[in-house]
Amino acid sequence: MLVVFLLLVSACKKVAITGRKQVTLIKESELVVMSDQEYRKFLSQNKVIKGTKDAERVQRIGKQIADAVEHYYRRNKLDAKIKDFAWEFNLVQDSLVNAWCMPGGKVVFYTGILPICEDDDGLAVVMGHEVAHAVAQHGNERMSQGMMAQLGAAALSVATTSQPEQTQNLFMQAYGAGAQLGVLLPFSRKHETEADRLGLVFMAMAGFNPDKAPAFWERMSALSGGKEPPVFISSHPNSKTRVADLKAYIPVAKKYAAEYAQP
Repeated sequence: MLVVFLLLVSACKKVAITGRKQVTLIKESELVVMSDQEYRKFLSQNKVIKGTKDAERVQRIGKQIADAVEHYYRRNKLDAKIKDFAWEFNLVQDSLVNAWCMPGGKVVFYTGILPICEDDDGLAVVMGHEVAHAVAQHGNERMSQGMMAQLGAAALSVATTSQPEQTQNLFMQAYGAGAQLGVLLPFSRKHETEADRLGLVFMAMAGFNPDKAPAFWERMSALSGGKEPPVFISSHPNSKTRVADLKAYIPVAKKYAAEYAQP
């Protein structure tokens, strides 16, 4: 039990900016490799839009936010956390109102979400939110929770070092890969709220207007019309709670933007 205790202690980290404690048992470098494999599969099986104004916007805004994230992490000596990231931003033809980012910065936007974004600030809201999931290692945390639940504490020290197939299986489960390839399973509300806040900070640091974020989420909520909400917001807190939380956090995002504005 001492070995297990030490493993859990060593795996306990803090999320940048929010300071929330989390347990991540899996090497992020392993997740990056698996993520890249699944990302390639997805792109090969779907229509990737290239050379259009919208495709360029996704790539341009994605790079701006990624640059802001890297600038913040370098300034705070946290760049080791994202050293394996190789950012990619692709637009895929699909009416689904959704977007996602896998470990390592592998981003997909569906064309179906673009009308809801309306402008560059709206797109930056989505981009910041999805990038936040990746840099905050929410996927690793979810997989680690699955590992602890499936294997039990006694098997953790063995599984994390000598059962790569178990890690692969957890990845497939955590990201909805395989039968639901490209439709990532929803994160917990805790993770979604954290991604909302971090995304607000990242978009502000990248030069976009965080004041536009509440209106974007209101537009997303209006899509449901009292029915099942779009995949992109299915696990979020209710619209009123989210909008109120974002409005309260906007001053924090602007403070970070002022302090970490890139030269």
